[in-house]
Amino acid sequence: MTKQSGAWLEDLTWQEARARFDAGAVVVLPVGAAAKAHGPHLPLKTDALTARALAQRLIDRLPVVAAPVVGFGYYPAFTSFAGSQHLTAGTFKAMMRELAGTLRDHGVRRIAILNTGVSTEKPLDEVAAELGEVAMLHMRLLGAGADTLFEVLDGGHADERETSVMLALDPRGVRMNRLAPEGDFKATGATGDASRASAFKGERLLDARTEDMVAALRRRWPEAFVAADV
Repeated sequence: MTKQSGAWLEDLTWQEARARFDAGAVVVLPVGAAAKAHGPHLPLKTDALTARALAQRLIDRLPVVAAPVVGFGYYPAFTSFAGSQHLTAGTFKAMMRELAGTLRDHGVRRIAILNTGVSTEKPLDEVAAELGEVAMLHMRLLGAGADTLFEVLDGGHADERETSVMLALDPRGVRMNRLAPEGDFKATGATGDASRASAFKGERLLDARTEDMVAALRRRWPEAFVAADV
C-alpha cells in the first residue's frame, strides 16, 4: 500500500481533491483570525499564522487535506482595536455551516475544525453538534505536554505562550521592545507577562500541540490513517 502525504486543498486540482474525498480523507478546516489585536508587540495575523502552521504540521504527519485558513470569526472582545475584524456569532456560524456543507456536498464525511480562538469555541461546538461527525480541535486544550516550560500557566492573550509561538514562526514580526505592562487588556489588547517568551518554547509548544492533534484524529478515525502507518 502506497503511503499518501497530506496536502493543502488549494494546491490540488479538482480531480485530485475528488480522488482524496472519495478515498475518505479527513479534511481539516483551520480557523484563525487574519486580523485581530494581539497587544502592541504581535501582528494582527498572529492567529491565522498559527492556524496555518499547525495545519501544515498535520499535513506533514498525516494524509489529511487542509482547507484554506478561515480568517474571519466571532471576536467580540476586540472590536475597539483598530484593524481587528469581527463577525456576529450568527454570521460566523452560518459561514462555517456553509463551508462544511460544501465539503459534505463533495462527499467529505470526516471533517476536523482546528480552532485557534477562545470566543469561537462555543459557536464552533454548536456548528459541530449540528453537522455531526465533526472533530473539534480547540488549540486552548492542546499542548499540555509543554506546560513545564512556561512561567505562567493561567494563560492570557499575546502572553508568554502566544509570543513564544510567534518568535518561532515569525521572529521579525515580533516587537519585543513594545511589550505592554501586564494586566490592562482594554488599553493594550494583551494580558499576561510575555517577557520570558522564546522561540525555543514556541517550537516545543507547537510540537506538543501537534502530537495532541495527531493523537486525537487517530483516535477519532483510525481507519482513515491505516496507510499512514505502513
